[in-house]
Amino acid sequence: MELPSPLRPLLTDPSRSAILTDFDGTLGPVVDDPKLAVPLPGAVEVLHRLARRFAMVGVVSGRPVSYLVDRLGTDLWLSGLYGLERWEDGQRVEAPEAERWRPVVAEATARAETRLGPLVEAKGLSLTLHFRTVPERGDEARAWAREEAQRTGLVVTEAKASVELHPPVDADKGTVVEAVAAGMGAACFFGDDVGDLSAFGALERLAAAGVATARVAVNSAEADPELLERADVVVDGPTEALAVLEALASG
Repeated sequence: MELPSPLRPLLTDPSRSAILTDFDGTLGPVVDDPKLAVPLPGAVEVLHRLARRFAMVGVVSGRPVSYLVDRLGTDLWLSGLYGLERWEDGQRVEAPEAERWRPVVAEATARAETRLGPLVEAKGLSLTLHFRTVPERGDEARAWAREEAQRTGLVVTEAKASVELHPPVDADKGTVVEAVAAGMGAACFFGDDVGDLSAFGALERLAAAGVATARVAVNSAEADPELLERADVVVDGPTEALAVLEALASG
């Protein structure tokens, strides 16, 4: 496919360009069982081709970084749990200010498992309550999360058919994108969910500082409307997102 014009500045000087993307709903479809989510065939190969050419190629996700390593390999720049951890020099590194919250998250996770059972995904430094397959339990999960946040000081965030509790640390996809793309000549981010809005905000701040940026929204029946509205480019699902990444790799 022809590369959309907002992304063409990335090709001007690849040695000063950053290509960053979400995982779920962007590199592959959202699935009912989050443990079964995988990138589309060919996606990993395209990302590694991009990494050999561009200054920064990375995945910024709410997934644990160990999950990303298992599915994407160790040669990409990886950030997990919305910036609470990253893969660096062959090992997982977590935000120092988040470590003291690990016992709090562990206790909240135990209470969640008792109350909500199979909805719970334990992530170590955070936990997610998934209700995609049981939408009738969505209100229950949200209410429990709000109560737990009041009890513990953890912060509630919502995503597609899920709600998450994580430490009150100044970390999200936006802080990650802004940090790694600072000083670049061009940067882009591909995302599909409300959690990606902060990454779009980071690109907007970078653009104000003179960086050529492109916000790419991956459309679906569940895509966040605000994300679509703020995007410079809208693509039709992970398949078209992969085609755009392929165009960047071949450009």
